Amino acid sequence: MTSLPESPSAAPEGAAPTAALSADAPLVRRSGFQFTVWPLWAVLAGVAGAVATVGTDLRPPAELAAWEAGAEYTVTPADMLELDPFLGRIGHVAGLVAIIGLLVFLSAWRRRVERPFARSTAARVVSAGLLATAGAALLGYGWRGALANYLGPEAGLYGEDGLFVYYMLTDFGAYLPWFGALVSALALAWMAFVERSVSRLLGTVSGVMAIGLLVGVVATGVPGLPGVLMPVWLAVTGLWLTLGRSLVTDAEITR
Repeated sequence: MTSLPESPSAAPEGAAPTAALSADAPLVRRSGFQFTVWPLWAVLAGVAGAVATVGTDLRPPAELAAWEAGAEYTVTPADMLELDPFLGRIGHVAGLVAIIGLLVFLSAWRRRVERPFARSTAARVVSAGLLATAGAALLGYGWRGALANYLGPEAGLYGEDGLFVYYMLTDFGAYLPWFGALVSALALAWMAFVERSVSRLLGTVSGVMAIGLLVGVVATGVPGLPGVLMPVWLAVTGLWLTLGRSLVTDAEITR
C-alpha cells in the first residue's frame, strides 16, 4: 500500500480519536483489485427504486389504451376501481426496500467516506441528497401502498372521489423524491473533477445525467423527471464503486 500525496496530515499527539478519524487521519491506498461490498446497498436501492417508481406506476387501463393509440384521455374518479391493487402493493414493497437500501448505503457512505474525507463539502452534499430522497420517498411510496390497500383489503371504505385524491398523490409522489439523488449526482461529479476522489468517468456520467435532467425539469416544467433515471444512476454508481477504482473506496484510514 502506498501513501497518498493528497492525504491529510496525521493528527497531533493527544488529539481525540474522533478528530483523528474525521479530519486528520492519514490515508493509504490499497493495491490491486478490490471488491468493495458496501456500495451494493446503492445497487439494491436503485433497482428497487426503479421498480417502485416506473415499473409499478399505477395507471387506469383506459388511459394506457388511449396512450397506445396516441389519443388523449382524462382520468376521472370513475377510473379508480379499474386500478390494479396488486401492482400497487408490489410498488409499495419495492419502495420500502429502496428506502432501506438508501439508508444503509447512506450510513456506510458517512462512515467510510465522510469521516476520512472530512474536509469535503461535496461528500456531505451526497449524503444530504440521498437522505432527502429517502425521507420524501417514504411518503410517495406510502401513498401508493395506501391506495392499493383501499382498492384491495379495505375496499369500500372510501368512495371514488376519496380514492382519486390518493391517485393524484401517487401521480408524481414516487417520482418527486429522486430530485435529492440528482443533487447527490452533481456533488459526486464535483468530487470527481475538483477533489479527484471519485473516478472521473463516473463523475462524467453523474454530471451529464444530473444536468440533463435538471435542464429537462426547467425546460418542460415536469417535476417528476428525475424519478425516471436517478434510480438507474444510483444502481450504476453503486456497481461502479463496488467494482471500479475510486479514492473513496480504495483509501483506508491508518489510525
